[in-house]
Amino acid sequence: MDPLDRDDLRARVDKALGGFLSEQGARLDGISASLSPVQEAAADFLLTGGKRMRPAFCYWGYRGAGGADSDPAVTAAACLELLQACALIHDDVMDGSDTRRGRPAMHRRFASLHRGAAWQGDPESFGLSAAVLLGDLCLIWADEMLNTCGLPTDALLRAQPVYDEMRVELMAGQYLDLLEQAAGGGTVESALRVARFKSAKYTIERPLHLGAVLAGAGQDVLDGYSGYGLPLGEAFQLRDDVLGVFGDPSETGKPAGDDLREGKRTAMVAMALQRASAAQAAVVRRHLGDPRLDEAGVAELREVILDTGTLDRVEALIGELTAHALTALQAAPVDDDARQVLEALAAAATARRV
Repeated sequence: MDPLDRDDLRARVDKALGGFLSEQGARLDGISASLSPVQEAAADFLLTGGKRMRPAFCYWGYRGAGGADSDPAVTAAACLELLQACALIHDDVMDGSDTRRGRPAMHRRFASLHRGAAWQGDPESFGLSAAVLLGDLCLIWADEMLNTCGLPTDALLRAQPVYDEMRVELMAGQYLDLLEQAAGGGTVESALRVARFKSAKYTIERPLHLGAVLAGAGQDVLDGYSGYGLPLGEAFQLRDDVLGVFGDPSETGKPAGDDLREGKRTAMVAMALQRASAAQAAVVRRHLGDPRLDEAGVAELREVILDTGTLDRVEALIGELTAHALTALQAAPVDDDARQVLEALAAAATARRV
């Protein structure tokens, strides 16, 4: 069984999000009917895509620490989809991405709304501004959904420092990513540091911690989850880097090679440059970050990554990190049923079959 379907989790997360967004839609409508495109965009983004991976790690972190299944626990986990929506919407603005999940990115959607209504001013500027505001709204809603989930107040108070730390690490990772692109990239180590804070901790380790502290877990459980979550999170991001260059657009929801056009200074790119000859490095520097990069240019960059052995090394590293994570999970003091689901989630996260 798909680990995200255990306990009907995916359907329950969708239901919690749908109910919450319905309430927020009525709230926005009470302010002005002109806000209906904002509510519709949020609902489309949150209810028609997404793997629900962060809620799954949060929920099973909670269950693994002894928490009983309940709708409030699922609602608390579901709030992470709103936080993820904030991150993705803002990330697409910063990267100038055209698509997300096979649809126009939010800033492109709002720019089209502006053009279709023949409003005054620049449609692109309007789209960027509206997307930033929608991302901010999702961040606010994530807090509200957590704080009104129905779990006991003492559990929510225990969780707040973890939730705060997760958000700080996410924003810090986003800035480090921005800096990496602006500075022209650095070492493999610096690229991995960006991946750790922008994605690894926020995708797996901190959701696990959030679930654990909601259940009242001690430091031994948190340490066990870190031993599992950190290497698995890094493997998850490395898999994302591979898919960003070699992935099938029907699976990734983005055009082939889009990460190369955006000039993402991933660990895989840093490894390729480290291993490249002078001629190969010149190919990377010529094409990486070119928004007009065509299929032939994408093919040249892929060839460098393949010929330098970088793809093989990244695949091996994904395997090594996943093995470390599973070894740590075996030693962690968590519920056996939850451990089995977390093992399955590790396979799903690194193969990206979810």
